[in-house]
Amino acid sequence: MAERTDYTGCGALFIGDVVGDDLSLYPQTRELSGVLNGPARFLPGNHDLDFDAPAEHRFDTFKAQLGPEYYSYDSGKVHVVALNTVEYPTKADPAKGDYNGAIDEDQLEWLRNDIARVPKDRLIVVAAHIPLLDFADQGSAKHQVDQVREIYEILEGREAIAVGGHTHSLENLRKGDSLEGWSRLFGVDGLPFPHITAGAISGDWYSGRLLEGGYPLAVQRDGALPGVLTLDVRNSEVKERFTVRGDDGSTQMAVGLNSVRYRDWYAVNRSEGGSAPAFEDPLVLTPADLAGTTWLTTNFYMGGTGSTVEVSIDGADPVEAARTQQMQGEGQLVGAEWSDPVAVQEQLVHGGSVADRSMHVWRVDLPADLEPGEHTAEVVATDVHGREFTETLTFEVTG
Repeated sequence: MAERTDYTGCGALFIGDVVGDDLSLYPQTRELSGVLNGPARFLPGNHDLDFDAPAEHRFDTFKAQLGPEYYSYDSGKVHVVALNTVEYPTKADPAKGDYNGAIDEDQLEWLRNDIARVPKDRLIVVAAHIPLLDFADQGSAKHQVDQVREIYEILEGREAIAVGGHTHSLENLRKGDSLEGWSRLFGVDGLPFPHITAGAISGDWYSGRLLEGGYPLAVQRDGALPGVLTLDVRNSEVKERFTVRGDDGSTQMAVGLNSVRYRDWYAVNRSEGGSAPAFEDPLVLTPADLAGTTWLTTNFYMGGTGSTVEVSIDGADPVEAARTQQMQGEGQLVGAEWSDPVAVQEQLVHGGSVADRSMHVWRVDLPADLEPGEHTAEVVATDVHGREFTETLTFEVTG
């Protein structure tokens, strides 16, 4: 971020969990934000709490050090609303000392009044630590916002986009997407506007093997690498992009092989929690792999409904890959069959969450009659804005 200059006007918004429960780090956080080439704004997460304070004072230290717990501001013709969606302690059981995704009536009334003053032609970005709704925790009310329908009513008829954090995953949810948990828990049968879960710079809580620069790989829950979300806005058109930490923006997907042998390894080692033996020769396929089902998988990090993935093997005509999670009202599809093998081979060996589900994985069956020898797959992923990204994968078939 210190090297970028494309956000000098709008600045950077940190979507909560700023200090990981150590509130003494707030002054250092303010100091570090000085390297940014634009204003730094913060909203609170469940790891920014004064745990020893009553509910009305739960973010006193945050407010004293970083700013208000909810607010709004304008950037050009974009109106940004930063919400506090962390209820602590929960009203249902205060003695338990747990948190919940919710906003209180005072904040809800403030939001009504704030939006009422915004011109109808403005794009509204609603930012919150605990997302309004998300894929990763679609079946858990705690990790989504109780008042989501009231917020939708306030924004009815507006051009809007929601941005959340919290889940340590990257999700580009499109208008109309639906999941079983959203319907069951909140009565929401389809998103009224796009929702993006922005991922985390820390990835999956700093887990995984150390890279050359001294920081951990930290593959996220959905298989995406850690990074930063950018919203490019022209008039009311939004183009979202994700930059992997330390990358030039070219890394947008991970391509791998989900073979019979991989799934057997997964089944044996799923419970090992970061101490599994490495999966040997992940890009080598046996006749048994091809006789069973082997998929070439593409984890298209910012892919979503409307995105496409095409695969060409050895220069043949491209074949369209199938998205594993259709986002049409189903529940999460979980397990080796639905996983990202590239991510899982890191996570089971080096630690962290396991990418055994994702809403942005595509796969295509490899032909059972592939000849022994080396083969090359070209993968072209196209997002909803028509931007194309290409990766190649070379693999071997044994005799």
